[in-house]
Amino acid sequence: MTNRQRFTNACRCQPVDRPPVWIMRQAGRALPEYRALKEKYSFLELVRTPELAAEVTLQPIRRFDFDAAIIFSDILVVPEALGQSYQFLEGKGIEMKPLQSAEDIGRLDTTAVCERLDYVSKALRLVRKSLGDRTALIGFAGAPWTLACFMLEGGGADDYTKARRLFYSDRPLFERLMEKLTGAVSAYLRMQIETGVDAVQIFDSLGGTLASDAFAAASGRWITEVVASLQSRVPVIVFSKGVNGNWRDLAATGAQVLGVDWTVRLSEVRARLPQNIGVQGNLDPLVLTTTPEIVAAETRRILNDMRGLTGHVFNLGHGLPPTASLENIAAMVDTIRTFA
Repeated sequence: MTNRQRFTNACRCQPVDRPPVWIMRQAGRALPEYRALKEKYSFLELVRTPELAAEVTLQPIRRFDFDAAIIFSDILVVPEALGQSYQFLEGKGIEMKPLQSAEDIGRLDTTAVCERLDYVSKALRLVRKSLGDRTALIGFAGAPWTLACFMLEGGGADDYTKARRLFYSDRPLFERLMEKLTGAVSAYLRMQIETGVDAVQIFDSLGGTLASDAFAAASGRWITEVVASLQSRVPVIVFSKGVNGNWRDLAATGAQVLGVDWTVRLSEVRARLPQNIGVQGNLDPLVLTTTPEIVAAETRRILNDMRGLTGHVFNLGHGLPPTASLENIAAMVDTIRTFA
């Protein structure tokens, strides 16, 4: 069974010889070869240059032979394609001019999203050619709710309040923004599917900022529309971090796989879901900053917990920490490969 077959089978809750493994933010961050590129190029140059984005995507595959590669990019390429540019400042993170009025939202241009993001399509084609049939390729986009949070705040924030306030205080304007974002994300993911990805992941990294009773209307509804627009052409993974009280709403999105953070027991989540919906996760990312022995023990704990259950893609409960050691990543991968 190839890595690609193992990954796609698991996404469809079909038999595998072992759980497939890839990790969020595996491209970059902890890799010395990525840091070497960062000395020559800015983050945005790496994202926007197809050859460089492809190289960064392939670096962790060469080193760890993960079952899937995920294209190196950023969720904020969609707001940029709508006309809201962003920049990455070393030591400060992402910054962008925030949306502040109905006029700002009205100016967002949805007419040529895919044309403006053609550099992602070119990078995907390069990676697909390099991976061949051996390794799966994952495309991705931010969920409309998470994108709205960043766009209204003007980048990262300690407390994402502006999107929530808009949701409660001006529902028609909120929905106008979400309709634009949903259309743009849908078109962008369809473009990635046409380019040859084996699955797509929708990152709702800020879903957990919502009250449980608000999640379905503020985020789940829009993810559901995105998933429906993809017409089951490839498996869809939805990762909504911190949303552990809305599994019914997440299952209702139509996703084939649900990402799970590290704060809940994975087998218990699996038991609450329909048998045709898989789970992805859920090792605490901090474990990869400890020791190989601890990593191996925690990895085995999750594997034993999920033993005999279909539809498990091994991953972290969030992104790879930049302080994770290569030795620890290797210990995780080796433990999964030798698990019996």
